[in-house]
Amino acid sequence: MRVLVVDDDPVARELASAALGEAGYEVTAAADGAEAMALLEGSDIRLVISDWMMPEMDGLQLCQAIREATLPGYVYVILLTGRQQRTDIVAGLEAGADDFITKPFDPAELRVRVKVARRILSLETRHVAIFALAKLAESRDPETGQHLERIRDYCLVLSRELRERGTFPDVVNEQFIQNIYLTSPLHDIGKVGIPDSVLLKPDRLSDREFEIMKAHAAIGAATLDAAVRQYPEVDYLRMARDIALTHHERVDGSGYPQQLRGDDIPICGRIVAVADVYDAMTTRRVYKKAFDQDVARSLILEGNGTHFDPRIIDAFVAAESRFIEISHALGDGSDPARELQGQAGTVG
Repeated sequence: MRVLVVDDDPVARELASAALGEAGYEVTAAADGAEAMALLEGSDIRLVISDWMMPEMDGLQLCQAIREATLPGYVYVILLTGRQQRTDIVAGLEAGADDFITKPFDPAELRVRVKVARRILSLETRHVAIFALAKLAESRDPETGQHLERIRDYCLVLSRELRERGTFPDVVNEQFIQNIYLTSPLHDIGKVGIPDSVLLKPDRLSDREFEIMKAHAAIGAATLDAAVRQYPEVDYLRMARDIALTHHERVDGSGYPQQLRGDDIPICGRIVAVADVYDAMTTRRVYKKAFDQDVARSLILEGNGTHFDPRIIDAFVAAESRFIEISHALGDGSDPARELQGQAGTVG
């Protein structure tokens, strides 16, 4: 495991680096928070040990920057500090710190706390398992490309924009954002129960076939609900179930499978609805070519207040440039000409 030690005091950096190096860790050092963030971008560093008091960007600001950044995985942060007041601990935790070590530190204590961090970070293997499960379902449909990767990135962007705008302040917090990034790829897990003759049909679905296709929402929700009943305290499982069940609901009540209206639809389902429809429009499928970005935007806006929650559409409009970046980065290689040829009402 690579560990990043951040301290403006070169002696303190060397002591911490030596203590961890002797335990077999690969240590990288930075003199301040700004340098640390530059090292974290695009790296596989998962553990940061930072001094609290530093010039430029201090330990609290570094914690906040890490939590707000889009990094490959969760970064565990241990703050080194002489502060021991309860208010200081609260401030550190609110900024995103995971643990504290009092300075001057004991090298043996530092190594033990890093060992604890490794155990906690290993829990992120659940992310890999969940995404692998979602990929298994998607593997039956070879036309969707990097659909799951795009969906979770679109949901991440929308959720962060909603948080920044103060929309749904009692719901859309950092934990919500992490959970929707983790679970949104499971939105179509129920498609494992749809026959190939329907799922892979290259032509327009008949009314009967469309009813069969729509069953994937209830199938996915029932599958995930079994896990919720087994582990009712795990909030991300509840979100996964809600997303699977409600991402095809419409705020005017014309969606499926339950014809929910407005705020009766969970916020996570309303967010995934926008992300899923946008992706279906802007990528090539067996039944259509990709829509031009301007056309996709226009059609999304047409659904404002009928298909989609206007508050989420506002966030989409504000974040549209990031949607375009994701679409280009994780695109499916569609013809740039992007002819308009689609099937209205086909499930994305």
